[in-house]
Amino acid sequence: MRYFIKLSYDGLAYHGWQNQPNALSVQEVLEKSISTILGVDVEIVGAGRTDTGVHAKEMFAHFDYDSPLIEEFVFKMNSFLPKDIAIQNVFEMQPDAHARFDAVSRTYHYHIHIEKDPFLVNHSYQYGRDLDLKKMNDACKILYQYTDFQCFSKSNTDVKTYYCKVTLAEWFVDGNNYTFIITANRFLRNMVRAIVGTMLMIGSGKLEAAELHNIIKSKDRSNAGFSVPSHGLYLTEVLYPENYNVNN
Repeated sequence: MRYFIKLSYDGLAYHGWQNQPNALSVQEVLEKSISTILGVDVEIVGAGRTDTGVHAKEMFAHFDYDSPLIEEFVFKMNSFLPKDIAIQNVFEMQPDAHARFDAVSRTYHYHIHIEKDPFLVNHSYQYGRDLDLKKMNDACKILYQYTDFQCFSKSNTDVKTYYCKVTLAEWFVDGNNYTFIITANRFLRNMVRAIVGTMLMIGSGKLEAAELHNIIKSKDRSNAGFSVPSHGLYLTEVLYPENYNVNN
């Protein structure tokens, strides 16, 4: 039997989602917790692979288990997990349902604040320059015109394609705080952080929005802006086909 779990986590203490040697990951903590509660070794597959320090307000993962889950599975998981990881729900799925490959879109938010704020230090990036919201949103419109985002991908990755379809990209401001929202069918490693860094160069007057065309066409990471720190990035939504009934 295949199960989906819906969860959230603060990524500050973890070296990303994916298991890796000599570093604590969200996947490792979840696998150990589920295996302990169910009494068998369990492997889980996530909807994405968030990098070190990245947070998730909504993440899905799947695992297989031969029997119906124990009563109050979600409650027991939350009692067992550390305070920075929480399970919201669990869903019994078809055996071929896949948390990663069946997702139709993912949405990320990146948070920036201009003035120093000790309460945001670990969850938003302080950028000490005023930003031109209109210029950044003009640049967002350019993203819709392209599907090859190699220029924003981390170098030496093993991806087979740099194709991504961006369906939403927009900046919002609320006083001292700026939020970038982006939705696409998939994302490359480091893609959102590189886009935000490039947008900040545009918003602070170091680049013109129109220059984004040549940056994307170049397919060269060195032509794009810097990668902003991971602690301001949140995976906020993963959508599946309607018949999956996990996004309600």
